Amino acid sequence: MKNKKEQVVGFVWQHILLLLAMFFMTLGVALCVRSNLGSGVISSIPMAFSLAGQANLAPALTIGGYTNIMNVILVAAQILVLRRRFEPIQLFQLIIGFVFGCLLDVNMWLTSYLSDYQSLPSQIIAQFMGATILGIAIAAEIRCGSVTMPGEGIQVAIARVSGRPFPTVKILIDTTLVILAVISGYCFFGSWPWTVVGPGTLFAMFYVGYVVRMVNPHLAWFDRLLNYRPGFRRYLYGLARFIYPRKEW
Repeated sequence: MKNKKEQVVGFVWQHILLLLAMFFMTLGVALCVRSNLGSGVISSIPMAFSLAGQANLAPALTIGGYTNIMNVILVAAQILVLRRRFEPIQLFQLIIGFVFGCLLDVNMWLTSYLSDYQSLPSQIIAQFMGATILGIAIAAEIRCGSVTMPGEGIQVAIARVSGRPFPTVKILIDTTLVILAVISGYCFFGSWPWTVVGPGTLFAMFYVGYVVRMVNPHLAWFDRLLNYRPGFRRYLYGLARFIYPRKEW
């Protein structure tokens, strides 16, 4: 029974930290979007469709809403690619992806004041801060050890089936998403969507990965946080006893 409780507490704590990491991931994405120098790769297509929605050229959904739709498509693509090798636990990506989309909308609202700052220095600062925060948060998200985000899941699936190195597949998928965002911009507006795919997008494609590699060796403190149990356990089960008083507690 004790081991069962430890597993439950560990699972809950792991995903609380994952939720925190995802909040900062979406904050980084929101800052990149607000820079108007080009969004991050994963948000480029949702941003293109969201802008089209504002112009009544597509359903009027938020970036987070279109991100949720894209995540469902990416999970479905994994099923088609892996077929019988697709593990049912990976459907949990749909929940993680939905939370990601919701948090993205929250952070777009929290950073809405930045839309008033259009000077180039402020745009560069927003892009740099966004990409830096995103890279650090991705490093923490990976340490959480839960299922991957749908965008990463499709890359892993294709690498697994094709036998190609993951970095090669990642570059291929990222490039494809950017090209599709550009095509979407031309379809909706008849021109290159520079605020969606711009110099900031190219910068983020390389800089975020650099930040992840730089930060990874310095996350021992986060590993210790992941392994933290006693105080949280007492709080969790103390709260459970208070809400649901039972003799078996």
